[in-house]
Amino acid sequence: MTQIEVTFLGTTAGIPTKYRNHASIHLLYRSEQESQFLFDCGEGTQRQIFSVGLNFMRINEIFISHWHADHFAGLLGLMETMNLEKRQKALTIFGPEAERFVDALLNLGYASKNFSIIAKDVPFEGTEIATLFDNPEFSIVSVPAKHGIPAASYAFVEKDRIKIDKEKIKKLGLPPQGPIYRKIKEEGHVAFKGKTITLDDIAFAEKGKKVVYSGDTMVTKNMIKLAEHADLLIHDSTFFEEDVFDKEYKHTTFEDVLRIAEEAKVKQVILTHISRRYQNVEVMKDKIKDYPNAKIAKDFMKVVVD
Repeated sequence: MTQIEVTFLGTTAGIPTKYRNHASIHLLYRSEQESQFLFDCGEGTQRQIFSVGLNFMRINEIFISHWHADHFAGLLGLMETMNLEKRQKALTIFGPEAERFVDALLNLGYASKNFSIIAKDVPFEGTEIATLFDNPEFSIVSVPAKHGIPAASYAFVEKDRIKIDKEKIKKLGLPPQGPIYRKIKEEGHVAFKGKTITLDDIAFAEKGKKVVYSGDTMVTKNMIKLAEHADLLIHDSTFFEEDVFDKEYKHTTFEDVLRIAEEAKVKQVILTHISRRYQNVEVMKDKIKDYPNAKIAKDFMKVVVD
């Protein structure tokens, strides 16, 4: 059984508050091996990581949604600490115009890094979903977002898993376990006691899990496409009142997000990047009380997708 654990390290908008740090989300994928990723890295992210007891040295890929300081300013300190802890493994930073901005960060100050830092540009124009990271178990993809500057949204997409149906193999007289199952998964069929057994005869596909992170964005068809049938959508919800919503800031309201979630048929949505004007969580909760699949993010919240 696999599991995705999402930890909210920062949930405020442009200005931090006493209770909300700048944007950052940690994603832990549990399978036969664990994989850890960071989405955005606002100021103070490494302190937040320490506070929840995560091991930042196991993070090998960081995905920046855009280069506004509240989404990347924590990179400098995090990289310095990794270096002081004698990191040797390469760190890859993805983002729109990543090569330009990572190079600028690496040239600040006098400290040199004793490990490789690789910048990978992410597409920020068009409508195509791009695959950024891929292995046999999952992929991480992106799509351009709309925020007035180059921006992207991301999705962690677990691949469908082939599961053996124990009742079916029992009826066919097959052994409960053994190399026969690896062979049938690889080749699609196997000969057993004079019969050809196909993968369809004994297995079914278990749908992979999907977690989507918007970063800062206005409503776009790209976001709806990326979020389609997601188990969890984490979305910018800077404003909770239409009368204070200024399109100049190019964000979304909670009503926008709920419409996106409904159209994309999302199972659960968490509203984050909350403006500091909203200090009373109960007031925000009251606004979404008719949407049982929606929650308000808070720092150090953990959400598990089984």
